[in-house]
Amino acid sequence: MKIAFTTKGTEWNSEMDPRFGRTEFILVYDEEKDEFNSFDNRDIENEAHGAGPKTSQQLFELGAEVLITGNGPGGNAATVLQKAGVKSFIGAGEMKVKEAYEAFKNNKLKEF
Repeated sequence: MKIAFTTKGTEWNSEMDPRFGRTEFILVYDEEKDEFNSFDNRDIENEAHGAGPKTSQQLFELGAEVLITGNGPGGNAATVLQKAGVKSFIGAGEMKVKEAYEAFKNNKLKEF
């Protein structure tokens, strides 16, 4: 399974970014291959509108099946993710990526 995290960095111990659409980075962990890929999402700051749906599209292109974030996507982004079959989990905004992963595995995050 590929799990995407909204982060402020590209490492396993990076801080989570509580924002979805304007997250700095998207870190994708492929559980089967035990490897990470990251996407630099900082250019989204220049977008006046539509950051959430654009970030949702990027998650789809990265092959994410699960999203772990802080506050959750907005309405339009949530619709895009739902149609793409990506399950979203919130409540990880104050964690490091590794902590968020462990919280997800232990069912301690809320499904959005």
